[in-house]
Amino acid sequence: MRILLSGASGFIGSALVAAFGDEGHEPVRLVRAEPRPGGAEIRWDPTAGRLDAASLEGFDAVVHLAGESIAEGRWTRAKKTRIRDSRVRGTELLARTLARLSDRPEVLVSASAIGFYGDRGDEELDEQSPRGNGFVAEVCRQWEGASRTAGAAGIRVVQLRTGLVLSPTGGALAKMLPAFRLGLGGRLGSGRQYVSWITLDDLVDVVRHVIATDRLQGPVNAVAPQPVTNREFARALGRALRRPARVPVPRFALRAMLGEMADGLLLASTRVLPRRLLDTGFRFGDADLQGALARLLAAE
Repeated sequence: MRILLSGASGFIGSALVAAFGDEGHEPVRLVRAEPRPGGAEIRWDPTAGRLDAASLEGFDAVVHLAGESIAEGRWTRAKKTRIRDSRVRGTELLARTLARLSDRPEVLVSASAIGFYGDRGDEELDEQSPRGNGFVAEVCRQWEGASRTAGAAGIRVVQLRTGLVLSPTGGALAKMLPAFRLGLGGRLGSGRQYVSWITLDDLVDVVRHVIATDRLQGPVNAVAPQPVTNREFARALGRALRRPARVPVPRFALRAMLGEMADGLLLASTRVLPRRLLDTGFRFGDADLQGALARLLAAE
């Protein structure tokens, strides 16, 4: 297949480009910079609303991941605007352009996040659960809505609501490892908040599954089937590294360091289940957190 990817240089996008290439597909990157000579790249400028429709003709699938990092830097007013606009405007431009093509892709896999559900305590959540409250939930609502133009044109659109993606080479786990290796890791706040997670390897397989499964459409939760509390996560990571994990970070300290981001990302409880993946026969390679961390950190 010819597969177009935005956000292809990021943590998840890079893994997908490599996986698709290894399988004999033709991954093409949608990039902001000037395309490299001979590189499989197409330029776009979502801020200025520029994307050449002719260059998008003939793709079989599109995977859209681009967006301002939500986990780096305090959520100032300007940062929140960039987080929202980079997702909503970019998705609107891409969906609108795909809808106008004469040779449209079969499927658009558009990133979203489990932040859609908001802070919900120990309530079990699946794709039928209503949207929650807060900044991240509202961004996800607008982000998912921006992809519907493509769906109205007959393209199968999947909004992939991703949880915490685990890999020792990037993302949140890579940032946690230095402290936990020193025995300075521990729960965040009360530790009772639920963490819905997925390994990077499984997420790559989820994207493959979504592209190949015609009956998957709309929101799909990309999380492992066994969410854990933050306290359980810290203990599991400590065990995997053979280090104690008894140094908590109090809620007030997180709020002092990170402001609103602490409540929106680290202290919110989101207990999400992957109903639609399981209903369509997807099998997780890493369903149990302790086993997943043991595998990922086997070389540590």
